[in-house]
Parts: sequence; C-alpha cells; structure tokens
Amino acid sequence: MFPDAVEVQGLVRSKGLFSFYEDGHQECCRVRKVRPLRRALKGLRAWITGQRKDQSPGTRAEIPVVQVDPSFEGMDGGVGSSLIKWNPLANVEGRDVWNFLRTMNVPINSLHSQGYISIGCEPCTRPVLPGQHEREGRWWWEDAKAKECGLHKGNIKQEVAPQNANGNGAAAPAHSNGAATVADIFNSQNVVNLSRTGIENLARLKDRREPWMVVLYAPWCRFCQVLILWQNIYSSAVKKGKS
Repeated sequence: MFPDAVEVQGLVRSKGLFSFYEDGHQECCRVRKVRPLRRALKGLRAWITGQRKDQSPGTRAEIPVVQVDPSFEGMDGGVGSSLIKWNPLANVEGRDVWNFLRTMNVPINSLHSQGYISIGCEPCTRPVLPGQHEREGRWWWEDAKAKECGLHKGNIKQEVAPQNANGNGAAAPAHSNGAATVADIFNSQNVVNLSRTGIENLARLKDRREPWMVVLYAPWCRFCQVLILWQNIYSSAVKKGKS
C-alpha cells in the first residue's frame, strides 16, 4: 500500500519534510499510514494486530483480544460496526514474546539488537536507553501517554465525539487512564464452549438459521490462541454469494 502522492506532495510543499517535530506526528501519520490502511481494510471483514497491553500503558492497557474495530470500516460498510479486530497478543507480555522468538529461533529485525525495541518510521524512532519503556523511542518529543500513530486511535480517549461521514460519530466511553473501553466480543452470551463432538455435529447441520464461527484453541501454546477459523460455517448469506 502507498500513500496518495498528491496528499504527500501537498504536505511536504506546505510544511516541509519534518513538520511533525513542530506540530505533532498525527498529520504525517494520517497521510502516510492511516489512510492507506483505511483503503486496505475496506476490502476485508477482519484484521489481526500485534498490540499488547504492556506496550503502552497510556493507550493499550484495556485492549480486548477480539473486538469490533471502533475506527475503521470493513467491506460491509459502517465505521464501528463492520470490521472485526483481533489482538491475539493482548494479554502476552513482551518478555514472553522474546522468549518465544529465541526458543523458536525466529528471524528478527537487526535493529532490535541496536536498541530499537519498537520500530517505526526512521525520523520518528530512536533507540531506548536501559530502563526506558519500549515505546519511549517512538515520537520521543511528545507526551508518553499518546504514542499512537492513528492505526489504533480507538485506544485513545476521545474528549469530543468526532463526526463521521454520516454525522453521527459517538465517542467510546473511556477509563481514567485514557484507554477507550471496548467490549471484547468473546465476553458474550453468544459465545459457547463446544467439544470436538459438538463442533462436528454443528458442521453437519444443513439448516443453520444463524451464522456461526468456530474457533479452535491450542491450550498447549499461549501464542497460538486460534489455529483454525472454520470458514465453511456461515449463515445463509454464503449461499447468496457472500463470503
């Protein structure tokens, strides 16, 4: 994905290459990151992120494992109602991620060994010092409690409800720590536990009046919370050509 060339040219010509040092990173991130992602997500029904609660106490302390994305819209349209956002590492701590990477000998970005624990754009990222939080190196000249580029702006408390295209934008309720309260859709009466036999019986049903999504967990691996999404179990919408 690429940013819109006209928007980038307009920003650079009016403010120069490094205006974010003066008036904040939001405008640059919006043009170069958020809007390209918005275009990509409009063709999807779900997306996966690597957010963790311990990454940024000011903005990510309350992120759920699975949620309806409050900021972006999916292929079915509608901001805050049409796109599932899955944060499988939400409750995993950073040290456990690194233990897993080392144990499994996973290739990593060489910048990590140079102190770049959280890697962003080159002019907005620097190595952190010993004892500093991992995201201190991102936009280091700004408030430590607002270190989000906009891809996860739903995490940040909104003091004033923004107006969306329909003019009915409503801010999500937030905790005092500034993190938006978004319901985890796994904490719902619509979610039930099924045994293997129950899943097999469900798959055999030909007359399903409601859509189902079966999620298989691997309890032996905390990093593989979900292995398979049974995409062949849907509502009658599948028969109408919708996936």
